[in-house]
Amino acid sequence: MTQLNVFKWPVTIYYEDTDVGGVVYHANYLKFFERARTEYLRKIGLNQQQLFSLNMSFVVRSLTIDFLRGAKLDDQLMVHTVVQNIRRVSIEFSQELVNNNNEVLCKVLVKIACVDPTQMKPIALPEQLKLEIN
Repeated sequence: MTQLNVFKWPVTIYYEDTDVGGVVYHANYLKFFERARTEYLRKIGLNQQQLFSLNMSFVVRSLTIDFLRGAKLDDQLMVHTVVQNIRRVSIEFSQELVNNNNEVLCKVLVKIACVDPTQMKPIALPEQLKLEIN
C-alpha cells in the first residue's frame, strides 16, 4: 500500500484464533479485517449505532482474499486499511495484515454496500460520509 491515508489497526493473535497447529484459521482473517473497517468508520465519526439510527447498514457485497503466509499464536500484527473507491452506494477497501517486518501475511479487496436494513435494498451513501472518507 503506497497511499498516505492508511488506517492502521493492531491485532494480537490469541489461542481462540488458531487451529490445532497454532496457525490462524482462515475464516478469522475476515474478522480482523472487519474489525479494522469498523474502527476506521469510528475514527471518521460513524459508529454502528449511528448507522442503525439512520436506518442504514453496510453489508459485504464481494471480496477477494489472498492468503500469503500464516499468522501464528501470539503474533503482534497490524491491519492496514485504505479506501480504494467510493461509488453511489458502495465503498471498496483494500486491506493488508502485516507483521512487524512489514511482510504482508494476507490481503483482501472488499466492497461493502450501503443498504436499508429493513428492506435489504441498496441506498445512497450520505454525502457527508463521502466527504469524511475523501
